[in-house]
Order: sequence, then structure tokens, then C-alpha cells
Amino acid sequence: MGKGPGLYTDIGKKARDLLYKDYQTDQKFTLTTFSPTGVAITSAGTKKGDLFVADVNTQLKNRNVTTDIKVDTSSNLFTTITVDEPAPGLKTIFSFRVPDQRSGKVELQYLHDYAGISSSIGLTANPIVNFSGVFGTNVLALGTDFSFDTKTGNFTKCNAGLSFSNVDLIASVALNEKGDSLNASYYHIVNPLTNTAVGAEVTHCFSTNENTITVGTQHALDPLTMVKARVNNAGKASALIQHEWRPRSLFTISGEVDTKSIDKSAKVGLALALKP
Repeated sequence: MGKGPGLYTDIGKKARDLLYKDYQTDQKFTLTTFSPTGVAITSAGTKKGDLFVADVNTQLKNRNVTTDIKVDTSSNLFTTITVDEPAPGLKTIFSFRVPDQRSGKVELQYLHDYAGISSSIGLTANPIVNFSGVFGTNVLALGTDFSFDTKTGNFTKCNAGLSFSNVDLIASVALNEKGDSLNASYYHIVNPLTNTAVGAEVTHCFSTNENTITVGTQHALDPLTMVKARVNNAGKASALIQHEWRPRSLFTISGEVDTKSIDKSAKVGLALALKP
């Protein structure tokens, strides 16, 4: 575990990664190459049914400044400039998208042994202001996350979360959607030698009185091969196998089946990530 409580986005992240990360029903190919000067170029293509989308991302690093420039098939240009630690514990992020002139945003992140703060503001005449703060330790942390629209004078987002971490388990609870949704998650390491873990997430919506329950597990067959599986109360069961066939290059096969409609064909996704 780290020294501090981390950022608000870290609350429940371990459980979310176990239950949702790397699962997909599309076909995706990613290739990353590095120039002699250290410039990283990543090309990615994804086939979603009959639709094919692609993007190219270029990353340049100069001391503590990282610049990411991405262009997609819709002619959108995304630029992110990150300045890491201009002061101890501080990170500055500037991002914008072309041709959207209202997408410019400046974000500040600060990490401390007992606090993690993130704040951003849009570079417009009537910006949206985002703030999140977590206070506590790497064992027990309490945080809040909200957004305020200066044009309408309304809060567009207001969340609060609590996280408890131990050597082999992480539990969290969060109140989202302005108090309309309650989310609880649990992550438990069963065997650290084989990276075996189990996780669960329960979400209750007060306005509809509906519950969503998802449970999952992961296990490393060997140091290079990982298997994961999950199922939810809607009857959707998913599984994947991921193999690191060479350093930093991953091949992932994932599938999903609706156990309540066996007559429907299963969805299968393939992902290949190459980093020579």
C-alpha cells in the first residue's frame, strides 16, 4: 500500500479493475513503438460491429513535462500536457481538444501523506469547476467529489466515498448521483503468490429501487497468463484469458454470454497490444 490515501478516483479502484478491466466484446489492436530520442507512438484500431475507429497517440517526455497528442478518425485532436512535481507532491495537467474551443481545462493534483486533492476548471467564460478531496491514511480514507456549473449555478455532480484498506482486503462505499445511488465494493487477495483475488460490487438506486450485483475473481495460471471471470444478477457471465507472450505485449481473449438467453450467441472480443 502507498503512504497516503490517494485521489478520489482510487476509492474502489481495485474492485473495479478486477470486475471490468480488460473485458471487451470488440476487436482491438494496439502497437506502440519508441524512437531513439524516447518519443512513443501508439497506434490503435478497434472494430465495433461494422464500425471501425482508430487513433494515433504521440507521447513526448522532456524532464518532468509529458506531452500527449492524439488524433482519431473523426479528425479530433486531443492534447494533454502534464507537468510532474513542479513542487513536491504537485502535478499540473493542461488539456484541450480541437475543434472544440470550449474543451480547454487546467487540473491540479496534490498528494500528501494524509490528503489527496484534485481540482480542475474549464477555460471558458462560464466554466465548470471540479473538486475532489480525500483525507485520511492508506488504511482509512474519506473523500468527496463534486462539480459546479458557474453558468447555471447548479451542482452537476456531488459524490462522497469511504475506503478501508488492509494488507489483503479493500472495502469501500460511495454515495453517488447526488445521493440517488449507493455503491459498495469489496476486493480480497486470496493468494498473493498466484495473484488470486475475489471482488464484488453492489449498487442500489433509490429512485428506481433497483440493485445491481457483480462478483468476480482472477487467478494467474503462471507468471505470464491470467484468467478472470465475473457474473452479475442480470445473468451476464464473462470470462477472459490474458497472456504476456513477450515483455509488455499482451494477447487477450474475452467472452460474454447471457445465461438467461442461452439461444443468443456469445459475444467474443480479441485484443492484441504490442510493445516491442
